[in-house]
Amino acid sequence: MNSRSRNLAIAAVIALAITSLSACGGKDTVAETTSNGLPAVTANAGEAPTITAPTGTAPTTLQTQDIIVGTGTEIQASSTLTVHYTLMTWSNGSIVESSWSGGQPATFPLSGVIAGWQQGLPGAKVGGRRLLVIPADLGYGPNGSGPIGPNETLIFVVDIVAVS
Repeated sequence: MNSRSRNLAIAAVIALAITSLSACGGKDTVAETTSNGLPAVTANAGEAPTITAPTGTAPTTLQTQDIIVGTGTEIQASSTLTVHYTLMTWSNGSIVESSWSGGQPATFPLSGVIAGWQQGLPGAKVGGRRLLVIPADLGYGPNGSGPIGPNETLIFVVDIVAVS
């Protein structure tokens, strides 16, 4: 094998190794949600999620997707949850609220929150991260609430910390 062929072979092996290693992913694993029109969400357990701003028309029905599948206790309709969450609005793709910024998860009965959570969280398990895209009729409706405008589609990323 001449010097040029050997150098090309070495370059090919290095390129293949780099491609293979980069395909393994890095620290910021992003869930495949964009193919179905939903925002992409990072899947780094124990860290605040990064959410891409949505594009296109908001869904008119509740959309759920497990970004990280939990293995602990499963949420039931009667459960009390301890969660970290991030809320983004569909209309402008901005973060409205996040329990991560305060450093403390929130605890509440599932029966006491918006219908989109009541319908979208049962079945999720402790240790999981679930994306909820909630149309206005299952969120805050035509009146909105605080910084949430009327008829706003909500994007929540919910990390399930504990269930009782």
